[in-house]
Amino acid sequence: MKIDKTLPLLETILADWKDLIGSQYTGYRNHVYRMVHCCFALQDCSEEDRHKIMIAGAFHDLGIWIENTLDYIPPSLPPALAYLRRIGREDWSEEICLMITEHHKFRPYTEKSHLLVELFRKGDLVDFSLGIFKFGLKSTKIKSLKKAFPNAGFHKNLAKRVVHRIFRHPFNPAPMMKW
Repeated sequence: MKIDKTLPLLETILADWKDLIGSQYTGYRNHVYRMVHCCFALQDCSEEDRHKIMIAGAFHDLGIWIENTLDYIPPSLPPALAYLRRIGREDWSEEICLMITEHHKFRPYTEKSHLLVELFRKGDLVDFSLGIFKFGLKSTKIKSLKKAFPNAGFHKNLAKRVVHRIFRHPFNPAPMMKW
């Protein structure tokens, strides 16, 4: 697996959100890079599919900082849709939205009309689970990604948010997850 330390499309999109994300920017950026690279390693992707994965990757968790919430899927969608309008790719909206809304689905996404949705779910789960779920990726590849893009507190910050949410919403501590 070739590891691209800099993906210009990701850098361009994420730069617009750097101030909002603040001190957690490096952790989020590195998470996005790891999960995008996992997608690329799990399946050969056309250039168009790579762009879709990077766009969905950049926006998929942004709602955490936009609304300061763990219920971050809904607020992650409007900026993704605005970006697609800005670049004239509204025709990708349905697929990108599904990639974002379904990326924390416990069960596989089986709708065959949008195959990237399941690939994106798997790529995110490899990183979200810290490599417990691999979907055929070798541990050495996952370790290489972690070395190239250190965690920088990403999972620790998520864990803190979950703990805070448990006290306010004990029966729904992880609203971003779905069956």
